[in-house]
Amino acid sequence: MGRQNVASGQQENLDVLVSTQTVIQEALEKLGYPEPVYELLKEPLRLLTVRIPIKMDDGSVQVFTGYRAQHNDAVGPTKGGVRFHPDVTESEVKALSIWMSLKCGIVDLPYGGGKGGIICDPRKMSFGELERLSRGYVRAISQLVGPTKDVPAPDVFTNSQIMAWMMDEYSRIREFDSPGFITGKPIVLGGSRGRDTATAKGVTIMIEEAAKKRGFDIQGARVVVQGFGNAGSYLAKFMHDMGAKVIGISDALGALHDPNGLDIEYLLEKRDSFGTVTNLFQNTISNQELLELDCDILVPAAVENQITRENADRIRASAVVEAANGPTTLEATKILHDRGILIVPDVLASAGGVTVSYFEWVQNNQGFYWTEEEVETRLRDIMVQGFANVYNTAQANGVDMRLAAYMVGVRKMAEASRFRGWV
Repeated sequence: MGRQNVASGQQENLDVLVSTQTVIQEALEKLGYPEPVYELLKEPLRLLTVRIPIKMDDGSVQVFTGYRAQHNDAVGPTKGGVRFHPDVTESEVKALSIWMSLKCGIVDLPYGGGKGGIICDPRKMSFGELERLSRGYVRAISQLVGPTKDVPAPDVFTNSQIMAWMMDEYSRIREFDSPGFITGKPIVLGGSRGRDTATAKGVTIMIEEAAKKRGFDIQGARVVVQGFGNAGSYLAKFMHDMGAKVIGISDALGALHDPNGLDIEYLLEKRDSFGTVTNLFQNTISNQELLELDCDILVPAAVENQITRENADRIRASAVVEAANGPTTLEATKILHDRGILIVPDVLASAGGVTVSYFEWVQNNQGFYWTEEEVETRLRDIMVQGFANVYNTAQANGVDMRLAAYMVGVRKMAEASRFRGWV
């Protein structure tokens, strides 16, 4: 299969796209699909770039660049978050839309992957400026999105308030109320119970499944969590509540380590809105030292490319469960796999968020809403089945869990595209 030629000069996010394409190519070859299937799936079907003029509080006008990628809609509407971040790039949005397709395939949702982003720094913008930007983005993409076309959701630096503004703007444009246009909304506007904790709940379920395969109990297990944002902090709490010893956590400024287990309740109480807490302590360690701690479960829940060929030999966990996007490079994946360390890859481990987003969309379409217990029960059923499918595929084919996850995730899209007569 021919691989895309990548123009030089683009930034490191392009590597994320290339590595994603590499594994998709390998997965399709393992499954026996011909080259045209790879050519179809290696890039999004659509990528919309928009320019959004916004009047700022000081009276000036700033023009922001935004993107919306729709990877593949052979299975159903595309689905994926919108991030507000100064480092958003076109290639990152493309790669993330492909990952969303894979996540949906792994947990068998009737979606393809989508992703959006706006190049901005929301930490330097007022509430009013963020509202105008949110509404401007929806006006710019409104022709391509909708409950049966493409369903956005929260992502980095976006939240339920931003989703509420976006839903309101879309409803004004379409002249009818459209709660199913977007997920991650406040409960009073049709949001689902359990959505805030969904990603962390899904990772927790994956840790339980990994512990079973590795033959140890969560009770007393030593857990290290890199990252103390939304997913990382909830995850640390869930692990602590289940009796595990969370011996290390980190944020952007550093890391904390206590072999007897950290006081997670205290750390949650003291952290700021950006998940920062280590600045309150004297005896910190580096993020790199944190990753190399002797532990049962290591959870990278921060940013990409944290475990690389440079440090993969020094990882001392029994299992690595990826809550972040792309925290382990392909070379490091091979090293860890060869060393017998179980990797639960990001496209499986972090699929809890999109699963509960799907539940929200279903509830909006039905006009019938579930209890938190119903949401959690359905989430557990889907995630456990997803883990079993990927683990069994890895065992049957003698491959690592990442390649197995891509094989499971890409099959549904490939089959749907073939039945539609696209390839």
